[in-house]
Amino acid sequence: MVHFGSDSLFFTTFCPEIMIGKGIVQLMDTMFFKKKKTMEGNTTNGNENTDNLAQNEEFDQETMAEAVDNGGSEVNKEIEKLKADIEELRDKQLRQLAEFDNYRRRTAKEKLDLEKTAARDTIQSLLVVMDDMDRASKQLNNTTDVTLLKEGVSLVFNKLRNIMQQKGLKAMDADGKEFDPDLHEAITEIPAPNPKMVGKIMDVVEPGYYLNDKLIRHAKVVVGK
Repeated sequence: MVHFGSDSLFFTTFCPEIMIGKGIVQLMDTMFFKKKKTMEGNTTNGNENTDNLAQNEEFDQETMAEAVDNGGSEVNKEIEKLKADIEELRDKQLRQLAEFDNYRRRTAKEKLDLEKTAARDTIQSLLVVMDDMDRASKQLNNTTDVTLLKEGVSLVFNKLRNIMQQKGLKAMDADGKEFDPDLHEAITEIPAPNPKMVGKIMDVVEPGYYLNDKLIRHAKVVVGK
């Protein structure tokens, strides 16, 4: 056995197991050191992430608060705008109600005035007929000429008829027509002289009239049966 003068060197040289153990220990130390560094780095990163997260949360809270403030401001503006619109609509409605009330009163007054003066034009036209009737009445007391009296009455009647026609009055032609309950009023029935006159008008007691083609009085007639 060779001796180099050192026990440690001897065991190192001739005990490879020891060398292997030292290598394992060194390898484990190295791995532990790296793991420790990694953990420290992760801890640092974790702290940084925590700080960043806290900052982000703080930023989000500030942003949310600012958004809430801005939103509240916008809501208040919208509420004020709606209030203004409501007031405008209310004023407009009140004005319309006032205008309608004035229109209703004015229309009622005009209707009343129209009812009072509706026949004014017709009455003014008939005044000339009344003047002729007054003259005819005086003539009756001053003359006994029947022919002259007949002519005077005929003139008054023709003038009255012409005025009424000008106002839209039209007499109904009912004699000999088929009885129509929408136009005629039967006051009695008499035996028809022939079968053709059954259900037809035999005589007109009171003529019917139209005013501007609108029926204003039914004709009172006698109907054949």
